[in-house]
Amino acid sequence: MEIEPLENCSPCPVEFAVNAIGGKWKILILYHLLNKDIIRFNELQKLLSTVTHRTLTRQLRELEEGGLVNRVAYAEMPPRVEYSLTDKGHSLTPILLQLQNWGLQHM
Repeated sequence: MEIEPLENCSPCPVEFAVNAIGGKWKILILYHLLNKDIIRFNELQKLLSTVTHRTLTRQLRELEEGGLVNRVAYAEMPPRVEYSLTDKGHSLTPILLQLQNWGLQHM
């Protein structure tokens, strides 16, 4: 496979992809959502034990704005918010599984 030189890309697809899923938390959020169909905010925060509430909220909002994550808020007491992958988010499955396999091979 030949890689297109980045200076020939406008806009650069690698830059677009990195902006969409870049950073430690976004990839981990997507990975956990891949393993569960629906996950609540508090459950996700427990899985990502060192992430702050504010950071998790911000990362989830960015993923939602990018069309990768679906957010459903229920008008209950206490409030309940659930997250799931959209079809666009599910399209990252092969990439996330490759990252998992790479990690398993090189840990």
